[in-house]
Amino acid sequence: MSRSFPGIRSLRTFEAAGRHLNFTRAADEVGLTPAAVSHQIKELEDQLGLGLFVRTSRSIQLTPAGALLLEAAAESLELLHRATVRARRLARTSEQLRVSLTARFATHWLLPRLPKFRALHPGLKLSFDVSDELRDFAVDDIDLAIRFGSGRYPGLQAERLFDTQIVPVCCPSLLEDGPPLREPRDLQAHTLCHVVCETEGAAWPDWSRWMAAAGVEDFDASGCVTFEDTSHVVQAVLEGGAVGLADHAMVARELEQGLLVQPFELGVRVAEDYAYNLVYPLASADDPRVKGFRDWILRELAG
Repeated sequence: MSRSFPGIRSLRTFEAAGRHLNFTRAADEVGLTPAAVSHQIKELEDQLGLGLFVRTSRSIQLTPAGALLLEAAAESLELLHRATVRARRLARTSEQLRVSLTARFATHWLLPRLPKFRALHPGLKLSFDVSDELRDFAVDDIDLAIRFGSGRYPGLQAERLFDTQIVPVCCPSLLEDGPPLREPRDLQAHTLCHVVCETEGAAWPDWSRWMAAAGVEDFDASGCVTFEDTSHVVQAVLEGGAVGLADHAMVARELEQGLLVQPFELGVRVAEDYAYNLVYPLASADDPRVKGFRDWILRELAG
C-alpha cells in the first residue's frame, strides 16, 4: 500500500499557521509570503483530502481534523529536531566542542584568554553559540554552557566559576578633569549609566540600589541612562565621560590596563547565591573534550 505524507516544509508551514492562526505571522516565521503560506496549506488540504482551516474574511480557525493534525505535526517536528541535534553531535569528530555563552562573557572574559586554551589543546576545535537565551541541551546543538544564575539546573552539572560584583567605573580623565569624586554622593554631579536586565528573575543592580548600599538615601535616579547590554555601558564610559555600573569580572582587563578606574570600592551582587557557572549534562562528565575545557577554565580562574 502506498502512502502519501506531507513534506517537512509543508508541515512546518502548517504548524506555524495553526499555532498563530494567522497566515501573515506564519509567513514571517517560515520566511514565505502570506500568499505562499495559503497556497501550501491548500496543497496540503488537497493532498490529505481534509479541510484543515475554516476561513472567514477576518480570521481563520482550525477544523477538528486540523487541530488533531496540528498536535501531531508539532510533536513530529519536535522529535525530528531532537534527533537532528543528536545526529549532529554524533557526526562531530572528537576534536570539536561547542560552547554556549553570552556575548558579554565571550567578549570580555573568554576571547582574551582563548590563545592560552588553544596552546594547551591545539587539536580541539571550539565553536560558539553566542546568545543571551537559555539553551536546552536536549534540543540545542551545544556541549557546554556558561550561565549566570543559581546553578540549580536539574539533570545538569554546574561548576561555580566566580561571583559577580557590580561596581562603578569611569575613565581616568574623568577623575582628573570632571567634578570631584570624594564620596559616593558626588556621583550625582556626573552622568550615570547602567544596564537593565534580569537573569532567572533577578534584576541586575542599578544606581538606586548601589546608592542605597553606599548610604545615599535621597538619590534621584531620573537622570540615569540605561542600556540593554553591559558592553554599551562600558562604551558610554569610555567615550562619553559617564560613570557606569559594570560587572567587575567583565571589565577586569580594562581596569588592569588603566583604561578604566574604579572610583569607589563598593560593589553589589545580583543575588546572594548567583554566580557564573560552567554547565554540562551529567552524562558528559567523562567526555575528554568537556573535561579538558573544564580543567582549563578552573585553572585559569585559580590563577
